[in-house]
Amino acid sequence: MDWLHEHPDVKTIRIAAADLNGVARGKRVPARFADKILTEGTKFPFSVLNMDIWGEDIEDSPLVFQAGDPDGLLLPTERGFMPMPWLEAPTGLLPIWMFHLDGRPYEGDPRQALARVVERYKAAGLTPVVATELEFFLIDDSGGQLRVPPSPRSGKRRTGAETLSLRALDAFDRFFTALYDACEAMDIPADTAISEAAPGQFEINLMHQADPLKAADDAWLFKLLVKGLARRYGFAGSFMAKPYEAWNGSGMHMHFSVLDEQGRNVFDNGGEEGSEALRHAVAGCLAAMPGSTLLFAPHENSYDRLVPNAHAPTGIGWAYENRTSAIRIPSSGPKARRIEHRVAGGDVNPYLTVAAVLGAALNGIEDKAEPPPPIQGNAYELGLEQLPGSWGAAIDAFETSPQIKRIFPAHLIENFVMTKRQELHYMAELSDEETVELYLDTV
Repeated sequence: MDWLHEHPDVKTIRIAAADLNGVARGKRVPARFADKILTEGTKFPFSVLNMDIWGEDIEDSPLVFQAGDPDGLLLPTERGFMPMPWLEAPTGLLPIWMFHLDGRPYEGDPRQALARVVERYKAAGLTPVVATELEFFLIDDSGGQLRVPPSPRSGKRRTGAETLSLRALDAFDRFFTALYDACEAMDIPADTAISEAAPGQFEINLMHQADPLKAADDAWLFKLLVKGLARRYGFAGSFMAKPYEAWNGSGMHMHFSVLDEQGRNVFDNGGEEGSEALRHAVAGCLAAMPGSTLLFAPHENSYDRLVPNAHAPTGIGWAYENRTSAIRIPSSGPKARRIEHRVAGGDVNPYLTVAAVLGAALNGIEDKAEPPPPIQGNAYELGLEQLPGSWGAAIDAFETSPQIKRIFPAHLIENFVMTKRQELHYMAELSDEETVELYLDTV
């Protein structure tokens, strides 16, 4: 309650949890009742974390009519209160996650799934260090066609790609200044911003955390913030994987290393090639990649991004300092030796993505698995084994993957498969325009 006492102008709060699609589900509560939420939590049905992208129940889900649509218990995460700078009235946000009424973690909660992976690392005496890079578009969707919004400074639209352009960043300086101020207020460690390879596309790096739950929280909250704040400036902030057919899509690249109990990076062997543990982790990530693709590309539009020669990986391979590969080992000092996983789109649920990558890496470390030789040259031209090429194929691979079964509980796997099969069925009824309208704000 200290935060609320320090912000007496806050009259309402939002309590919010991430569903399987990463959509925030929750309630609006008068601030004077916040103490009850902190001490007793709140309730809503287990099924709420298993909605489809439209916010509809999953047909024939055992969570709904078969079980009587029972409640779960939602308790605050360790994050605590924070402001919601995209709203006009001063408002507090309290992230929550789901438990059974007897206190057991609910296995269908994506944040609980990541906590389960973190516990596996703790049992092995290891701590993952995670950072994310999030790409997104600023889009004028006020007319019949998506366009780059006019600069708040000049009123002009820049229609070309301006990679690493200061002019593109400066055109939206007011927005980015407000975004960084909001990140500081919400304890989101936003670092470098750059303009990216498509019109109106930008990337912001979030600093590494020796707490994967904090890193995933940061990414999830950052997405809520960008989408909400952009609307205050009159345009959309979208993490949709591929809003423009003619331009590259948006990704969420994830960097990670692993520390032992003495705080040493187990990927560091003093040289550029990295340690045996690094190779084992790479092997685990490669082995799990076909089954994990549904988590890295969870929506119909996601597969428009995963095409050759579009700066998104399509083949299953790894390399040193090569951005055409699915897994890249960046050049760095030995103590900063790390793995960059480049498959995920901007439209992912960060909790599931971080869990999938870290869980796969730990599988490889536990098995002492060996990867194939690192690739050289253009990965698109090497005849590598390919990621599942369609949404339906990815759903099937996720459902049957032995690696996925080691990472995620059976209940979450079943829920996610049912969700995606329902979305796959109903998305076939939508036009291209309706598809864009659906995904632009939701993901």
